[in-house]
Amino acid sequence: MHLSYDFRTQRLHVEFPLRAGEARLEKEQSHYLLNVLRSKIGESVLLFNGRDGEWAARIAAAERKIVVLEVLERTREQPPGTGIGLAFAPIKHARLDYMVQKAVEMGACRLSPVITRYTNVQRVNLERMRANVVEAAEQCGILSVPAVADEVKFEAWLTALPRERTLVFCDEDAPVRNPVAALQAVPAGAEMEVVIGPEGGFAPEERERLLARDGVVQLSLGPRILRADTAAVAALALVQAVRGDASG
Repeated sequence: MHLSYDFRTQRLHVEFPLRAGEARLEKEQSHYLLNVLRSKIGESVLLFNGRDGEWAARIAAAERKIVVLEVLERTREQPPGTGIGLAFAPIKHARLDYMVQKAVEMGACRLSPVITRYTNVQRVNLERMRANVVEAAEQCGILSVPAVADEVKFEAWLTALPRERTLVFCDEDAPVRNPVAALQAVPAGAEMEVVIGPEGGFAPEERERLLARDGVVQLSLGPRILRADTAAVAALALVQAVRGDASG
């Protein structure tokens, strides 16, 4: 079924529970609506919190620079998650911002920075990542805000990964060169984790550990060497097209 989204009304991610009645925005969001967007009393906004669907609201008042909203009705129900996560070796800020934003747009439900042997960036600005996640969710019409995990070393991440989760390992040495054919072997509805390595690739022992897992899918992304941020977008697009919410 085709969903019709309202992209013209300002969308805001909020932390409080959503129900009909009065609600107050935090100071920062109030400033954004009043001073950046120059919204007026009586204008409409759409609210979501990742749990209660999307709700229509009206700007009822501005009291001491705090916006008071009249929450009216639910416009969309909360959809089920797609079950597709992205685990990646951290990269530099600008490209990481791009990767995070596009992963949200492509429907990733969780983002996991994993420190591998050849990872160049050892620390991740998680607050910046989460801000990018919220901004992308507000702009692209989704209701589920992906979880952002703390950075973790490769071995600890792999050990903690649920055994039933299918690993989609983006591997330039994948034996099946057709990525669609490789993904068609994954059972419909399976929970998946797309894995993107660092610029220098995985260390031999890391690659061996990945391939030793049950249910791992080696995914070829074609004959060209892709940057990590590009590879993440390409892989998520393929997974969504074959086994995700774009597959019909």
